[in-house]
Amino acid sequence: MADEVGALKDRKILVAVDESEESMHALSWCLDNVLFCSNSKDTLILLYAIPPKAVFPTFDNTGYVFSSDFLAMMLKYNNDVAGFVTEKAKRMCKEQVQDVKVETRIEHGDPRDVICEVAEKLRVDVVVMGSHGHGLIKRAFLGSVSNHCVHNVKCPVLIVKKPKPDCRSK
Repeated sequence: MADEVGALKDRKILVAVDESEESMHALSWCLDNVLFCSNSKDTLILLYAIPPKAVFPTFDNTGYVFSSDFLAMMLKYNNDVAGFVTEKAKRMCKEQVQDVKVETRIEHGDPRDVICEVAEKLRVDVVVMGSHGHGLIKRAFLGSVSNHCVHNVKCPVLIVKKPKPDCRSK
């Protein structure tokens, strides 16, 4: 990514992270293959999207299934998980690449929309994300975050698949 003069361009690279192995594999792959020179001026932005609260059916006449204390506890748990995942990802970055600029963002909302919105808002150069490899049925019901981002983000989207273990190499 050099400009007309040949100098390295400062790039913003958004990596979507979550608690999955696929996400951490994508980050590791990005560090090895996208951030190939440690003296670059690239900024790595680690994004964790906390999904919206699930809608629970009501079972009692008050209209509430869970107390506000329980919902607050769930929100704290989600924030703790997000903090843990982003710190783990940040450590991985510092261990694999020297002198990399790392920023973290934790946002609330549907991961598909959050990734697209943050990518546009920050004007990133590329989005890197893992693929969970859901089958056709799950993808039809759950939707594919990566597929949504490929079709809605205005910059390139790099989807990194975690290799399946080779059954032949025993």
